[in-house]
Amino acid sequence: MRVISGTAGGLALKSPGKGTRPTMDRVKAAIFSSLGDLVPGARALDLFAGSGSLGIEALSRGAASAVFVEHHGPTAGIIRNNLRTTRLEGSVQQMDVSRFLDLYAETGMLDLVFADPPYLKEHREQGGSGEDAPPNPADLLLSHPKLRLILSSQGLLILECERRQPLPSLGAWEILSDRSYGESRILILRPLPLSALPTA
Repeated sequence: MRVISGTAGGLALKSPGKGTRPTMDRVKAAIFSSLGDLVPGARALDLFAGSGSLGIEALSRGAASAVFVEHHGPTAGIIRNNLRTTRLEGSVQQMDVSRFLDLYAETGMLDLVFADPPYLKEHREQGGSGEDAPPNPADLLLSHPKLRLILSSQGLLILECERRQPLPSLGAWEILSDRSYGESRILILRPLPLSALPTA
């Protein structure tokens, strides 16, 4: 795993290893090719950050800032190490994604949000099946009331999920791009305007 392009292009990144699923380089390259000129100067957030490769790629390509949210302590340490390796600056927050949004989300504070929640299959293997199965992590993320508010007027959410799992419940989100790469499905989403949301 490496940084694809920019000031840190070609530098290797450390992966958390067993039990993780880093975004493949070719998938990362496709994501940033789609985003193009939206990255330079952007304020980015990397949720379920893992190695931090998506946020680091954004910084390498000229993003103004990046915040990394990872609940697992040793993995958060790997993000800090990868930032040192690439000589890039970012804020690493070791906490649950929902807690981060609850505590720190401010309206319009970000331009790009990258999210790679656990795949549904992985999540259910850890938490049972049937009626006792935990909900889809992507559904939980998309339904968080502060996620859509955290984005600027032109902000985008880049969501990675498993190609074979059901499409997450979109609710207040519109699909701009839906592409599959191997086992990964990459959705580029933007919040629907408030006027387009159903009223109670």
